[in-house]
Amino acid sequence: MRTGIAHLPLHYGKAPAWLFQRMKTLAREVAFFVVDAHGAEGMLLRLSDPFWFQAFGCLLGFDWHSSGITTTVCGALKEGVKGMEGELGFHIAGGKGRVSRKTPQEIESICERQAMDGTPLVYASRMSAKVDSAAVQDGYQIYHHAFFFTQRGSWAVVQQGMNERNRYARRYHWFSKGVRDFVCEPHWAVCCDRRDGGLNLVAFESEQARQTITELTHEPLARLVQEGKRLAELTLPRGHAIPDETFRFEHMEKTFRTIYEHCPKTFEGLLGIQGVGPKSLRALSLIAELVHGIKSSVKDPTRFSFAHGGKDGHPYPVDRKAYDDTIEVLGSALERARVGDREKIEAIKRLKDFAKGIEQRA
Repeated sequence: MRTGIAHLPLHYGKAPAWLFQRMKTLAREVAFFVVDAHGAEGMLLRLSDPFWFQAFGCLLGFDWHSSGITTTVCGALKEGVKGMEGELGFHIAGGKGRVSRKTPQEIESICERQAMDGTPLVYASRMSAKVDSAAVQDGYQIYHHAFFFTQRGSWAVVQQGMNERNRYARRYHWFSKGVRDFVCEPHWAVCCDRRDGGLNLVAFESEQARQTITELTHEPLARLVQEGKRLAELTLPRGHAIPDETFRFEHMEKTFRTIYEHCPKTFEGLLGIQGVGPKSLRALSLIAELVHGIKSSVKDPTRFSFAHGGKDGHPYPVDRKAYDDTIEVLGSALERARVGDREKIEAIKRLKDFAKGIEQRA
């Protein structure tokens, strides 16, 4: 499931060399510490949490509110653990810009060395990127994609998109555990206070639209092309949140032909076709509305989230395991530090006893 989205002001520049070198070292030590306490999957789980990731970046000394925290933290961790992936139990592929586009090849190369089947991992990498860049059109162009995976096949994604217009970046987090459907409400938590609208084809309300769009791809190609040409001639529906959209139909027709030849059976299959991007999906969603009156959701996928939930069920019921894990991590950190400060050790034990008491009364 998608575990979260963070929204950050767009900052340019890079970390100074003296800081980045220290970030690599500290990132590696934190990774070893977490893996020792919770295993490789536990590290991936934490990276997929937008709050933990943000705190991790702060710990490493990067600006807490900068878009650069995403690329720098992922880069520092990837560089810091290089050559120690076997000992840690997880691998990192991808990165920023051109490096992000080579993620599938990097995953395949690692899996070949580790005698792993990389096919499902490559699919997860491509599909998570496709969802956030094409199926959810919120105005943020993906430019960073980091893919973390274990020897057992668990994976996490940390990717980021940029919106030059409002000068903000938006970070998307994914975690493999519990994945059921890439194209229906994959979001779990969103750390964001800005809503920009757009086309959301993975919203629950878009279920009928997804079905209709998939059925449209089975129509005779001539009809699909004909309806596509009407889009270039008509004014877009007044309520559709795609301002100033234009379609170069000579490019669209080629994509429609590719889709028709593949004859996808599901919307996820359609999304996975190479060459199917934001414009072709917008065109198909508009044709679905034009021909069948089926509207896609235009809600922004962002919503508020907190670290452990709330007692009244908002934004979701308290996650007891996450709560206990937080307390356990604090306890383990103090005990492992061995600083000899008995007052701190006793304090954390009292916190554990207090939590157990709450659980028993509940």
